[in-house]
This record gives sequence, structure tokens and C-alpha cells, in this order.
Amino acid sequence: MKANKKISVIFILLFLILTTAFLFYVKNVKYSPRDYNEIKEQGVLKIVTEYNQSGYFVSGDTISGFQYELCKAISEISGLETEISLDMSLANSFEGLKAQQYDVIARNIPVTSEMRQEFLFTDPIVLNKQILVQRRPEYNDSIPPVRNQLDLAGKTLYVPKNSPALLRIANLQHEIGDTIFVIEEARYSSEQLIIMVAKGEIDYAVCDRQIAEISKTRFPEIDIATDISFTQLQSWAVRKESKELLDSLNRWFQIMRESGEFDKILNRYYESNKIIKFD
Repeated sequence: MKANKKISVIFILLFLILTTAFLFYVKNVKYSPRDYNEIKEQGVLKIVTEYNQSGYFVSGDTISGFQYELCKAISEISGLETEISLDMSLANSFEGLKAQQYDVIARNIPVTSEMRQEFLFTDPIVLNKQILVQRRPEYNDSIPPVRNQLDLAGKTLYVPKNSPALLRIANLQHEIGDTIFVIEEARYSSEQLIIMVAKGEIDYAVCDRQIAEISKTRFPEIDIATDISFTQLQSWAVRKESKELLDSLNRWFQIMRESGEFDKILNRYYESNKIIKFD
């Protein structure tokens, strides 16, 4: 009887030791920093972008998109396979980045001092602006478009949920000393909001000039001539721990710029005479 109890105690102790060791292993595997060496060893660079013509877009049998083509070029330069995920929410993408679900957020992200406290950003990919999307007079009962930011007082602006434009709109309210109503749409992307403006379902949306330039070719109803922000640096994001990956990305972008490949990709998606490029 005593021998059986002794064996039971030993088994329990072994079980506790093995369980503790397993939990320690899982914890360290999950939260150990994943930088370029770990990515290179695996051979896969995990990237998240958004589903639109600025990010990743499927038309028939063809996959296109500004970020998608940059990812393809990086794959060719680095020899890494690029695993691309899609998420319309920038906030969700940042959470996935912190959880090591992704290695890179491939979007044109306006870089702020607050963001720099939590993440690292590549050298600017493009310089961009936040602009007001509204209808041209001939598609809006001859109502002239808003040109002065003071005239935004009392207006309702639509943006995607967690849009980088929210901070700028909040600052703009202080500047004009009046209220600007903002509706964050969790269901719709910037491109979908632009379509809603074109169809007259909403009057105003705020988005990146680049996305607006692409949409204007498809929707002549929209006016995109009113700036909401000054020119902003826009970059890709990586984790704070991924310093070697950041250096690698900057080096790969530099190779693309020197070879002319970057400009070729850029000009396929944006009107080159209206987009300010980073040199």
C-alpha cells in the first residue's frame, strides 16, 4: 500500500515537472522575438495588407495591387516566400503584428509620434495627404464643393473604423473652433465610402489622396481637390523587436529604387505627376 502511494507521488511530481516545462516552452515560443534571422530560417515573410487596389486586389484571374507588387518584388530580391493576409482594419493588423501573427504591415501608414512609441517604421514609401471626397457640382444639385476647411463645421465626415485620419480631424476641430461630426464605419473601406459618396448615399468621406486618385478614374462624380491634412510620411510597420527586419526592408526598397522597379510599380497605380515620391 505504501509502495503504491510512493509511486503515485512520483507520477504526480513527474506530471507537474513536465507540465511546468511544457508551459515554459510554449510561453517562450509564443513570445520570443521574431526578427530577420528567424524569418530567414523559416523562409517565409508574413505580411498583412488591405483588400483594395492600393493593397491587394483580385480581378478575374489576375492579382494586383500596389502593396502586392511591392511584396512580390521583395520576395524576388530577398529569396523569401511572402505569405500575404488581408485585413481591412489597421487596428487589427497592429494587434496581429504584436502577437507575431504577421511580420510586416504593408500599408501606406501615416507615421505619428504615438505610433513610433510602439512600432518601427520603414523609410517612407510615399508622401501622401488626407483629402475630402465629395461630389462635383454637376452631380450634386449644383452645390459647390467645400474648399475652405472652416466650412467643415457642422458637416458629417465618414471614415473607416480606426482610420489614421481621425487624429487629423480631431486636430482640425480645434483649429476651426467648431464641431465636425465623424462617423466611423466598421463595415466599409475607404474605397467603399468613396462609392457611397459618388452615388449620393453620403456627402463626405476622408481618405488618402492615393486611394482617391485611383477611385476618381472609375467615379467621375467625385471631387478630391480639398486637402484635409498636410503632406504625411507613409511607411510600412514592423515590431519594435524586429530591427534587423527593418534594416532589411529598407535595403530591399533601396535596391528597388535604384533599379527603377519601385517607380514602375508606383506609376502603374498612381498618377505620377500628382504623387510626391520619397527619394
